[in-house]
Amino acid sequence: MSNSNPAGKIWDAIILGGGAAGLMAAITAAKRGKQVLVLDHSKKPAEKIRISGGGRCNFTNLDIKPKNYLSDNPRFCISALKRYTQNDFIKWVESHHIRYHEKTLGQLFCNDSAQQIIDMLLGELRAHGGELRLHSQIKQVLREGELYSVASSSGMELARAVVVATGGKSIPKMGATSFGYDLAKQFGINVLPTRAALVPFTFSEQQKLWSVPLSGVAVDAIVKIGKTVFREGLLFTHRGLSGPSILQISSYWQEGVPVTIDLAPDVNILEELKKAREEHPKQDISNALGHILPKKLAKAIAARDGLSGHMATQSDKILRKAEENIHRWQIVPMGTEGYRTAEVTIGGIDTKELSSKTMEANNVPGLYFIGEVVDVTGHLGGYNFQWAWSSGYAAGMAL
Repeated sequence: MSNSNPAGKIWDAIILGGGAAGLMAAITAAKRGKQVLVLDHSKKPAEKIRISGGGRCNFTNLDIKPKNYLSDNPRFCISALKRYTQNDFIKWVESHHIRYHEKTLGQLFCNDSAQQIIDMLLGELRAHGGELRLHSQIKQVLREGELYSVASSSGMELARAVVVATGGKSIPKMGATSFGYDLAKQFGINVLPTRAALVPFTFSEQQKLWSVPLSGVAVDAIVKIGKTVFREGLLFTHRGLSGPSILQISSYWQEGVPVTIDLAPDVNILEELKKAREEHPKQDISNALGHILPKKLAKAIAARDGLSGHMATQSDKILRKAEENIHRWQIVPMGTEGYRTAEVTIGGIDTKELSSKTMEANNVPGLYFIGEVVDVTGHLGGYNFQWAWSSGYAAGMAL
């Protein structure tokens, strides 16, 4: 083999990527006595962990189920999630005396800082003899016989296995690239089309004329595409719509598809407006709507839908129209903000090419793919970190 490792060392595994999945795989293998090397092109490891959850890291969810994941093969994630559960990771966090809390819908966050999770991972890697090299740009990965050669800016290394934990395309300013997908193709592994997910919607210039003045207004909302429904916060932005409910539904959205939004769940709007008409006949309809919705949003909806005048002048037909437009507002976004702000990437390494138990490529012995680079994408709320821990553990146990 040309350009062989001058020191003659052969690692049990080289992990490409020092994020959540890569570090988990490395630690799991190192605990089993394997010699592992983690290579990452960044200045600092685990940057996505550091910025997640507003700097407090939404590290898992109490309610991890396969239904919370999107994949061309929805059953692929089951094995890994069962073998290393959210409870396993929670126990690990507790053993390091990291205090945490449940925020909403089972989402667990550090009380203090995401850096505690990073420190836990790096400390465990060091304690079990794993090595991490930063500033290591991968130049080439080759397989000759039973060994892999990995050429990087920090040198040439040999290994019995390579684990690809390079993530997806989301947030390129943090170093995200298509490296993992390109490497898979090099080895003849199918890669499914990718797109940005858990990402805000953008509006057309015409739509923005109405929505931009609402930037910063937030409501509890029910958001639907077909039979897929989420109920969480919605936020108007100067580009379009964001907030947890929008990020969730964005993973299911395709260009040109309408999104149906209920801006006032649990409120019988027709009943409230009829009551206002009876009790406050001289009240303007926009002011009446302001008792149901944030006042700025109420005025905007009234102006958009041509609702004006005193309540006394509003027919039942007009009130029903107002109710319809609030409970079943249909909008076709122009697009999304793309990978620039997307939390994750949908698509990626075709799971048909991998073992669901070990994450090893079926036709390329010793080559593994874990984490976001694989076609398994979780909902918002700690699900993607749990996939990183679970898939990383599965590979680490197989190395």
